[in-house]
Amino acid sequence: MNASNATNATNATNAVNGNDTGAPRVLVGYSPDERGDDALALAALLARTMDAPLTAAHVHPPPWPTPGPGAVDAEWVAYLRGQADEALRRAAARLGELGVPERAVDLRVHAHRSSGRGLLQVAAEAGAGLIVAGSAPRGRRGRVAIGSTADQLLHGSPVPVMLAPRGYAAHPPKRFARMTVAYWRHRDGEGPLTAAAALADRLGVELRLLTLVLRPPGLAAKFRAPGGVLDRQLAQAEEDLRYAAGMFGGGTPVERLTAVGTDIAKTLGTVDMLHGEVLACLSSREGPLRKVFLGETSGKIVRAAPCPVLLLPRGAAAPTVGEKAQVR
Repeated sequence: MNASNATNATNATNAVNGNDTGAPRVLVGYSPDERGDDALALAALLARTMDAPLTAAHVHPPPWPTPGPGAVDAEWVAYLRGQADEALRRAAARLGELGVPERAVDLRVHAHRSSGRGLLQVAAEAGAGLIVAGSAPRGRRGRVAIGSTADQLLHGSPVPVMLAPRGYAAHPPKRFARMTVAYWRHRDGEGPLTAAAALADRLGVELRLLTLVLRPPGLAAKFRAPGGVLDRQLAQAEEDLRYAAGMFGGGTPVERLTAVGTDIAKTLGTVDMLHGEVLACLSSREGPLRKVFLGETSGKIVRAAPCPVLLLPRGAAAPTVGEKAQVR
């Protein structure tokens, strides 16, 4: 199906059926390879679970910047368009297999030299509230490797970004099981926390707050003694988690967990993760306000996570919350 015709058909269907659930539009970046299939599997699960509108976009290189012979330019443009249309036909077919009918998908082709920046432009045009992408192909199976596309999204998106680990499409969960928020207290953190709570509510999952407390591998015995530095770090982490749990709404109990270790990857590896888990991570506090920014700590968490990772912009709007969560 032609992308523009698909877009018009989808808009008409939405207008007739009143398909306005209030759920954020999900934009998935698709390329005809394994990472594209992983992204589609995650995006389809999100769209089905939240009853959210879905846009699938393929970003291809633009025509030559310097005009050449007319026939050559026309052939090159036709080739690019043909490849893009074929990619979107594959995406629509795969989404149908994943339970998202073609008539419910907005298909878009966009030309840009950079796939990540191209997706950001499509997100702005489509009014997307969540961008989904796959892992770079060089990564370990079951983990997220950050390639150029994800790197651009994670250093400039004004809306949340969710990354699927490599191989996610091989055994996708039937439903989301839980959202774990990797939390450290800092300024501008309240909005992203309540945004995470709102998304967890739409996904119908419980929340868990996680803080990683790192200690040097050769920490002296006096620092490990009762009342020492490590105990004070743990006490501060517990206090911060109690504070954060009080900001989550919906009346759902919020589990609080502190994990101690010598580095992020090993410490995160000690934390149980369910099939269907989502790990949410706040942007770096050094990044620009109202954009996702992947700092050193959040970058290590993304690479170590064995599940899809959600990155929340610092300036994410805090929706109105209801009853405060019960802390346990």
